[in-house]
Amino acid sequence: MAQVLEFRLPDLGEGLTEAEIVRWLVEVGDVVTVDQPVVEVETAKAMVEVPCPYGGVVTARYGEEGTELPVGAPLITVAVGAPATGGDTESRETKGSGNVLVGYGTSEAPARRRRVRPGHRVPAEANGAAGTVATASTAPAAPEVADGPVPVISPLVRRLARENGLDLRELTGSGPDGLILRADVEYALRAAATQVRAAAPAEPTAPPASAGTRIPLKGVRGAVADKLSRSRREIPEATCWVDADATELMRARTAMNAAGGPKISLIALLARICTAALARFPELNSTVDMEAREIVRLDRVHLGFAAQTERGLVVPVVKDAHARDAQSLSAEFARLTEAARTGTLTPVELTGGTFTLNNYGVFGVDGSTPIINHPEAAMLGVGRIVPKPWVHEGELAVRQVVQLSLTFDHRVCDGGTAGGFLRYVADCVEQPAVLLRTL
Repeated sequence: MAQVLEFRLPDLGEGLTEAEIVRWLVEVGDVVTVDQPVVEVETAKAMVEVPCPYGGVVTARYGEEGTELPVGAPLITVAVGAPATGGDTESRETKGSGNVLVGYGTSEAPARRRRVRPGHRVPAEANGAAGTVATASTAPAAPEVADGPVPVISPLVRRLARENGLDLRELTGSGPDGLILRADVEYALRAAATQVRAAAPAEPTAPPASAGTRIPLKGVRGAVADKLSRSRREIPEATCWVDADATELMRARTAMNAAGGPKISLIALLARICTAALARFPELNSTVDMEAREIVRLDRVHLGFAAQTERGLVVPVVKDAHARDAQSLSAEFARLTEAARTGTLTPVELTGGTFTLNNYGVFGVDGSTPIINHPEAAMLGVGRIVPKPWVHEGELAVRQVVQLSLTFDHRVCDGGTAGGFLRYVADCVEQPAVLLRTL
């Protein structure tokens, strides 16, 4: 007899809880091999092809193209070939490849398995995000409930499950030694809510008199909306700004590029100034853990930078920016910008930032009070560099002037620290030789 194994949507990256089905790569009845991509999905971070860890015949697909599924929801079921006698074959079939997505983690075959019995027909395809591999004459077996104490420590987790009628014994915890965390309960509740919505018949509703155009908040736009709303709710932010004479910085860049070798970009020089400033004011390279009521000061600088693309605003991250020189920063900014333009950024390249550099001057504006990229603690904004009258060495002159702004989380520092950071950045812009102290 064959076994039908259920493959669920895996965790596709940091902070991602759902994905939209863009294109199915297999049909019901197709034969798939281990690690063969079966579906292309779009998350708030990137487009990803999801490989299946089982080899066999596809018996059902869960969700049409355009359907949004939560992490952990059923994706496809695969009928694995008839096993030989003995326990070794059973163990070998249920183990899976272990490769689901490189860098994103994987799991073994889920405990929810069914056998295809002779004379019983497996459904060709399931519509929506939920479905079961069953027939009219056989009902799916109830999930096994383990005896003994439930691995939960937090009273908050117990209360959340109790208030929503969720049996904790049916969950598998993602914490150490199977500990059930709040995230596990929230994922289970979201998955259940999605299945209920998919199963409920749609009720026709008359559009309002002046309905206008409704645009779904999903994908990148939805992720941006969620993140910015959370930042506004949780972070008591403040902004300070200063005008700076960038004439000497522009001359230094011209001299660097005239010396030959790879070109140095302006944003790379600003990033180098940022990392030097963060070394002097490490309070701004931190995050706040409100559950533990602690400020977590971070040792490494992963510098995000805002990039506008056809899919919307994205923030690629230059990892270990503090350890890079201007040439290395220029190359990495160029690579990530091109990947953002073509839509090929990976979730790893879009997550893990500790501080953001926002060069909104490319839009032709002087200043801004941006929203902090949660859970970071600060963002440096750079306006356009334009010729303006400026008092230089006691005389009025036309100089290249830029407005700099710092938006910061007031929980991690006071105005003195923020002002000191911004003043140091301005000093480096006006006199690039100041950076020589830290090189």
